Amino acid sequence: MKIAENYSLLKHNTFGLDVKTRWFVEYENETELQKILSDEYLFSLPFIHIGQGSNLLFLADYPGVVIHSLIRGITVIREDENHVWIKAGAGIVWDDFVAHCVVQGWGGIENLSLIPGEVGASAVQNIGAYGVEVCDAIEEVHIYKVETGEKQILTNKDCRFSYRHSIFKEDKYKGKFFVTHVVYKLSKHPVYNLEYGNLKELLVGKNINLQTVRKAVIVIRETKLPDPKEFGNAGSFFMNPYISIVLYEELRKKYPDIPFYPVNEKVVKIPAAWLIDRCGLKGKSIGGAAIHEKQALVIINKGKATADHIVSLASFVCETVKEKFNIELQREVLFI
Repeated sequence: MKIAENYSLLKHNTFGLDVKTRWFVEYENETELQKILSDEYLFSLPFIHIGQGSNLLFLADYPGVVIHSLIRGITVIREDENHVWIKAGAGIVWDDFVAHCVVQGWGGIENLSLIPGEVGASAVQNIGAYGVEVCDAIEEVHIYKVETGEKQILTNKDCRFSYRHSIFKEDKYKGKFFVTHVVYKLSKHPVYNLEYGNLKELLVGKNINLQTVRKAVIVIRETKLPDPKEFGNAGSFFMNPYISIVLYEELRKKYPDIPFYPVNEKVVKIPAAWLIDRCGLKGKSIGGAAIHEKQALVIINKGKATADHIVSLASFVCETVKEKFNIELQREVLFI
């Protein structure tokens, strides 16, 4: 177990902000987690459990305890003729897990290649890309209750997954559970989802399998998204908004090329990147923060950005989109 005071979080947030936390605690197994949960002093302070820090923005030094899991391990817990159930530690880097599953021939999460973060965060955020959401593969989420130290297993239904949402993000339960493991049900006979983006185009003339689909997803993501090691960022800063069919039809009269994805008979999903791009905001900067020139969903740290710069730019984007399209963007990034 690692415990450090006045610890820099530079390596624990992908925006690359050199903020500090009063205490930093890192555990490698459930026994160490149980010791942490029984520490009355630590839990008398504000606390937050993080993964790679790829979906959050520290607004200032954190006055409490930042907790991080190093629980690893990938175990096949059962399998049948068509499927395999894999238990993965919450501290495994997500893309390492995807790569492992692809090599083993287990399908279902290959479209989620190269998404930053860790296995535990995949369930908390219900990550998604290219027509796939991780909740479609999650069977169970193993947790510890912070208040009681009790271990519990949540089913997929218990987690109340929806677009970029889970029970772990609800105000009533936020910060109440620590994820230790996630169980995924993957296919031995994959059915490939190639309808989003230009996946199908990149795979023309190629043998379609888990490896080629993963490589195509990585090519697309690396082309569009900046490497956090070069320009600090948290990936997609905004969620794709859901709007009514009525509003969509009104907008389509003015913008015939507006893309959409049907959700149900009354609601459609509009790509936030298209809205931001049509506002002419690619490259827009405030201080050291800027909208990425290749992907409008991404706010980058050009090198000397502060949290205030990033917040101001995000607010400007929301106000501009609201004024032009009458659509309110919701941020995906958590402010701390």
